Amino acid sequence: MEKTKVMVYFTIFGETFPLDYVTDKLGITPTMTYKKGDVIPRRSKTLYRKETSWVFGTSYEESFDVNEQLKQVIIPLKNQISIISDIKKKYAVECQFNIVIVIEDGNTPGLHLDRDVINFASLIDAEFDIDLYANPYENDEDY
Repeated sequence: MEKTKVMVYFTIFGETFPLDYVTDKLGITPTMTYKKGDVIPRRSKTLYRKETSWVFGTSYEESFDVNEQLKQVIIPLKNQISIISDIKKKYAVECQFNIVIVIEDGNTPGLHLDRDVINFASLIDAEFDIDLYANPYENDEDY
């Protein structure tokens, strides 16, 4: 039986910017990077990336508390506020936290953004994007 899973990732994105520069300045190996114009893999129709992105995050993990995954992403970035701000100014990029929740059998995780998370996001002027995917219940009587 599938379990409820959470994935969190932080993205620096924009038109074009040097991905290696961001990696070097932050001292963090990204989970994924791509450049504007790259082909998006595993699509039936050929689609291209509309922006350049530097991504750092978790994979899907069984979880009932989104803060567990948020902390894994924020802790390595926490002392990088001035570097992130400099990168944003220099390359006109944006920052975003993405939270992806796959709910199985109605088992929803807690989604509470604590003060530390909100303050950090505010200091780097980041937004949050939350995607929820609710898979069907095993039994209609579970509603």
